[in-house]
Amino acid sequence: MLKPDQTYIAAMVTQALKEDVGGGDITAQLIPQEKTAMATVITRETMVVCGCDWVDEVFKQVDADLVVKWHCTDGDSKQPDDALFSVSGSARSLLTAERNALNFLQMLSATATVTAQYVEKLKDTKTQLLDTRKTIPLYRLAQKYAVTCGGGQNHRTGLFDAFLIKENHIAACGSIAKAITQARVMHADKLVEVEVESLEEFRQAIAVHPDVIMLDNFSDADISSAVALKPADIKIELSGNVDLSSIARYAKLGADYISVGAITKHVQAIDLSMRLSNL
Repeated sequence: MLKPDQTYIAAMVTQALKEDVGGGDITAQLIPQEKTAMATVITRETMVVCGCDWVDEVFKQVDADLVVKWHCTDGDSKQPDDALFSVSGSARSLLTAERNALNFLQMLSATATVTAQYVEKLKDTKTQLLDTRKTIPLYRLAQKYAVTCGGGQNHRTGLFDAFLIKENHIAACGSIAKAITQARVMHADKLVEVEVESLEEFRQAIAVHPDVIMLDNFSDADISSAVALKPADIKIELSGNVDLSSIARYAKLGADYISVGAITKHVQAIDLSMRLSNL
């Protein structure tokens, strides 16, 4: 996933400011208009940075005269009390922009940070970490970009760019073979992945050669059997009940990918703090 373009970022920021500022920041109006200040944003915990362009866009839309100076870039690792950026200009504008700038930075950095924690568990294995569609609504592209900042890889973006044939699709189509065959006929250029729930279904799937077979909640023994059975041109993905405590064990079983919804849906915002000076 490439970083979303500036039009996408600007639209997200515009909507966030509309929600928060509305007709105007009445509390900031208590501050004399001519008052200037400088603010420094620090992290209170270990983190992987993501969201610099969103922060820049918030300050730009609130007040184009604000000056932002970064001490890091997306993908950097930072430690507690490290400074991330400073911003100077109108005190009113700084305080109006503060919460939205930090909201974007703390949420996207949270995704990047937890992704990096999972990726660390996969070192020295061939298994790669994938994200899922279990994202915060309207944050899909931003979170998938954050996953790449943390060292993970993106699964399909949405329902339009790859097939992921699951239990209900198989039932409605009539069989695994029929579903995969029809997918190839409809869109020969799209990746075809099928989810299976047993070794018998796995055997049915490899007979018609999808690109990827997802093993849903397989036992360790059955995962090892599937890895041994698969042809070289088919990738295996593991999914279901994988967390930080178990992912390294699963990776050692030889799968090509492990997909984890938690990296985008179970994120806890990074604790950031903005300190004003030169008032």
